[in-house]
Amino acid sequence: MKQDHQQFKNLQFKELPAPLPVGERVIWQGKPTFKGLAWRAFHIREVAIYFGLLLVWRLWSSWSHGVPPADAAISALWLIVPATSAIAVLATLAWLFRRAACYTITSKRVLFQFGVALPMTMNIPLSRIANAALKTYRDGSGDIPLRVLDNKRVSYLLLWPHIRPWRLRAPEPMLSSIPDAAGVAAKLAEALAGQPGPSAISLVQSGASDFVSSTIPHSPDTVAA
Repeated sequence: MKQDHQQFKNLQFKELPAPLPVGERVIWQGKPTFKGLAWRAFHIREVAIYFGLLLVWRLWSSWSHGVPPADAAISALWLIVPATSAIAVLATLAWLFRRAACYTITSKRVLFQFGVALPMTMNIPLSRIANAALKTYRDGSGDIPLRVLDNKRVSYLLLWPHIRPWRLRAPEPMLSSIPDAAGVAAKLAEALAGQPGPSAISLVQSGASDFVSSTIPHSPDTVAA
C-alpha cells in the first residue's frame, strides 16, 4: 500500500478517493484534453460558425436594403459581443469540467472522478465491462466508451460529458477526449484480458467517424460470444 502511494507521489497522479487494496496497481491515469471537450462536448466550433453565419447574413441584409457600408458594418459588429460572450462561457465550462475530471485505469477497475460543484467518483470493476470501443481523431486523442453489464446504475445527465453521446436508454461511461487514445486502449485491453468473465475487449483504432471494437476471450477457457 505504501508502494501505491509512493507511485502516486512520484508520477504526480491525482489522489484516489481511497487507498488501493494490496495487489492492485495503477496502469494509467489522465484527463480529457481541453480542445476535445471544448470542440466535441461544448461545440464551440459550431457556435462560432453559427455567429459567423449570422454576421454574414446581417451584412448581406443591410447591403440589400441599401444601408451605407459603414452603418452595415457597425450593425454587424454588434454580433461580436454576444458571440464572444457565448464562446467565453463555453470555454470556461470546458476548462472547469476538464479540471475536475480524472480517469484512472487500475488492474482491477476503471474510476471516473468528476464534478465541478460536487466532486463524485464512479467505480467500474473490469469484470463488469461487457464491451468497449475506440474512436480516434487526427491529433491522436480519442474516446473510449465502456458498456457495463448493469447500465441501470449509470446516469446520463450525471456523467455528462464523460458519457457516449446519445446513448440515453443504455448509457455508456466514456473516457472522453483523452490524449494518446490508442495507447490507453491497448493498456485497457491488456488489463481486461486478465479478468475472469464472459468476454474481454480487444480495442481497435478507428477513424473519427466510427466506434470500433472486437471481443476476445478473457481467459483461454472462455469463448466470447
